[in-house]
Amino acid sequence: MSNKAVFLDRDGVINVDHAYVHKAEDFEFIDGVFGACLAFQNMGYRLIVVTNQSGIGRGYYSETQFAELSDWMKAQFAEHGVQLDAIYYCPHHPTKGQGDYGVDCDCRKPEPGMLQQGIEAFDLDPGQCIMVGDKHGDMLAAKSCGIGTKILVRSGQEFAEQALADADLVCDSLAEVPALIKA
Repeated sequence: MSNKAVFLDRDGVINVDHAYVHKAEDFEFIDGVFGACLAFQNMGYRLIVVTNQSGIGRGYYSETQFAELSDWMKAQFAEHGVQLDAIYYCPHHPTKGQGDYGVDCDCRKPEPGMLQQGIEAFDLDPGQCIMVGDKHGDMLAAKSCGIGTKILVRSGQEFAEQALADADLVCDSLAEVPALIKA
């Protein structure tokens, strides 16, 4: 099986970031996501979602609700012929997390823990992998893992100079990425 993957942030890359999305009825896929992911899959990439979900730690929704939404999301991808190989999430927040969720962990991006989990679980070559994210923290997590290509999608956001400097490519949405990596 393939030793390369596209790591995808969720909110702002796969779906419109409406802040703490945890119900299917509030989940709005960004145009072109399914086609882009099918193209990655056809190029031999695994697809792995890596998402900070501090809404769990803040008490806005539960891990069960997150799992139900993730199952629904995977089913939507499957209907378009796309298999998500894994979804890793971090429920923690160092200052706003409640109880056991209030920790400074190694899985919350910009820390690399979720990417490292995927690299180990699927025996990936980080240099052959791609990270697509909409925040500087996504680029930093990828950089610390040695991810070969770091792509920042604007999703309507403005970025500081350092975020742009840490990305290898910058584009408007995930839909543009397959053409950029083929070149």
